[in-house]
Amino acid sequence: MLSVHSDTYFMQQALAEAKQAYEAGEVPVGAVVVCENRIIARAHNQTEQLTDVTAHAEILALTAASNHLGSKYLPECTLYVTLEPCVMCAGALAWAQMGRVVYGATDDKRGFMLHGGKSLLHPKTKLEMGVLEHDCGMLMTAFFRGKR
Repeated sequence: MLSVHSDTYFMQQALAEAKQAYEAGEVPVGAVVVCENRIIARAHNQTEQLTDVTAHAEILALTAASNHLGSKYLPECTLYVTLEPCVMCAGALAWAQMGRVVYGATDDKRGFMLHGGKSLLHPKTKLEMGVLEHDCGMLMTAFFRGKR
């Protein structure tokens, strides 16, 4: 039985968001923001639906979390996201001073670790990677296999 407060549990919640994106024909990335062991924001990619290249799961989740807390800074929060954030999202996470970022699958093409790495995040942000990496990666593979 999973602890409700484990990284695996919260990544499963992000994966559920990614599956919603998949079903909507969006690149299947999902994110949740957790504060004090509670999910305060959920989002998935909506770039197609909103006709907005910035409507990544991370950006939408940051906005929702900031609105929920009434603060643009999120140092006490953790973002769980199914795919390594891109440089744009890493920048937004830095500006939000996100306390911790946990991601599932690595993005070998557009991931921020290829383009500046952890230095793109706020200096105090903790970083964890590879949580449910296989499950997150398989959803991406299935999505792009269906597109080809």
